[in-house]
Amino acid sequence: MAKQSTSSPKKKPDPSQLKGRRFGRVLTKLGKVNRDQVHEALSVQKVARKKGDRRKIGEFLVEMGVIEESDILQVLAGQAGLAWQELDIDSIPQIAFDTLPVESATTYQIVPVDYDEDSKLLKIALKSPDNYRAVDDLRLLMGFKVEAVVSPPEQIDEIIKQRYSSGGPSMADVMADLDASDIGGFGEEGDSTDLSKLASAASDNKIVRLINLVLLQAIKDKASDIHFEPFEDEFKMRYRIDGVLYEMVPPPMHLAMPIVSRVKIMANLDISERRLPQDGRIELTVAGAPVDLRVSILPTMFGEAVVMRVLDRSNVQLNMDKIGLRAADYEKMADIIQRPNGIVVVTGPTGSGKTTTLYAALTELNDEKTKILTAEDPVEYDIDGLVQCQVNTDQDLTFASLLRSFLRQDPDVILVGEIRDLETAQIAVQASLTGHLVFTTVHTNDAPSTILRLVDLGVESFLITATVEAIVAQRLVRKICTSCKEKYTPSIEELLELKLRPEDVVGQTFFRGKGCEACNTTGYKGRLALFEIMEFDDALRELILSQASTAVLRVEAQKRGMRSLRDSGLLSIYDGQTTIDEVVRETVLDD
Repeated sequence: MAKQSTSSPKKKPDPSQLKGRRFGRVLTKLGKVNRDQVHEALSVQKVARKKGDRRKIGEFLVEMGVIEESDILQVLAGQAGLAWQELDIDSIPQIAFDTLPVESATTYQIVPVDYDEDSKLLKIALKSPDNYRAVDDLRLLMGFKVEAVVSPPEQIDEIIKQRYSSGGPSMADVMADLDASDIGGFGEEGDSTDLSKLASAASDNKIVRLINLVLLQAIKDKASDIHFEPFEDEFKMRYRIDGVLYEMVPPPMHLAMPIVSRVKIMANLDISERRLPQDGRIELTVAGAPVDLRVSILPTMFGEAVVMRVLDRSNVQLNMDKIGLRAADYEKMADIIQRPNGIVVVTGPTGSGKTTTLYAALTELNDEKTKILTAEDPVEYDIDGLVQCQVNTDQDLTFASLLRSFLRQDPDVILVGEIRDLETAQIAVQASLTGHLVFTTVHTNDAPSTILRLVDLGVESFLITATVEAIVAQRLVRKICTSCKEKYTPSIEELLELKLRPEDVVGQTFFRGKGCEACNTTGYKGRLALFEIMEFDDALRELILSQASTAVLRVEAQKRGMRSLRDSGLLSIYDGQTTIDEVVRETVLDD
């Protein structure tokens, strides 16, 4: 008679015990393979590598029929210290679905598994342990404790399809829900406020859900800024998309303070301080792409105004060939930035893309042979290979003081975020004269008027001619939506705005956007840069030394090949990239 086994079933190992273990060891611990099978796979892998095959051991074990693809995911979960859990939609409590908003579930491709209301612990299922940033983001966005497990991707997809495919509530629905909520309102700015009550209101699920929806919708629509603005009788919310502000459904007025406080909590700011401006930062990873939110809080007559600048790195092309330069302009710029010394000035109003152009130029120069130092206010994008410094006026760390230190750091290329005063301009000139290439920005309307601005700051004309190599002016115009683009014939009034007659545009084709779902019925999607590149030569330098007017400099520069912003806009219209309205709005006709 065979002896019956009295041993209890083998207990599943604790995921924390598997963290950091080798792949084969985790497989063995999980009971998926034995040691002989692991050694056999390693032998096969060793032979394959001699032939240039770089596949991992898990792929060989699948090929041998020892394990399934899902087993690899279980091992990766174990290596990350996460549990593996099969999902059953019927076993997930309704409160868990109510807690995780549709926008979070679909954006991060996760589903809730359980929610403990007492401890505010949300348990979620990930498709892959590589999605660990979703856990950090949810903790920040929702203010909950978040615990993760890894589950079969097909099960997660099915649950998302069943429970979240309807799209969830609109912004208007969320606002209506808030309006009818029992979250207490707060008094005027002069009234004393119970901070514990305010913090509790800021952490309310409905406030959290609203802020999450606002942020994810802004990122989805590629908004550059989110505005919350208090007025006497309302609390407005606006998005800036492609340079234009759009008003959204406003939040209830009585919830202004909880909403502002929620943003402050996320940005690690002081919710008790309502008399002074505050600046902070929120870091997220949405759909695998890093997103930075720069938060600015400003006290106003009727409460605190909030502006969140959205810096979505996946939405920015930091390459010279991707910023909209035409072929001839690209060649000109490529030649300018390769010069051993001199100053290259990029000019234009706030939000005209100057920083993107400068980063693109630095990215082009960024290699192991070139030392690049930047002084910025603020540092908008972290770029590997660049030594980036943040201006801090509170600590007397100004552009000028940073520049002085830069000259002792043996740089090849220097970026000065902006020339605001004579001291900064003089040190930039000194850096150029001592053999450095300097990039900087100045706020002027076009390239020729930058000369007058530098002279107005106090820079001598002979120093300008000795150091400045080129001035690049730019503007951003909205691009026609490719999904609803159509040909049309412009009216005589439209042509007159460009100082054109019908006979001037014979043979030219004009386009516009009808408006569709893809562009939110605006007819535009994305933006395009217009450039005006004024490259210095001996003739222009002579005119500057003789203190010629801006008009004379403009005429001479155009004779020497400078294309004005208006002319660049006309070419973009003829190419079918933008419209007459956009070019008229962003550029001025030359005298």
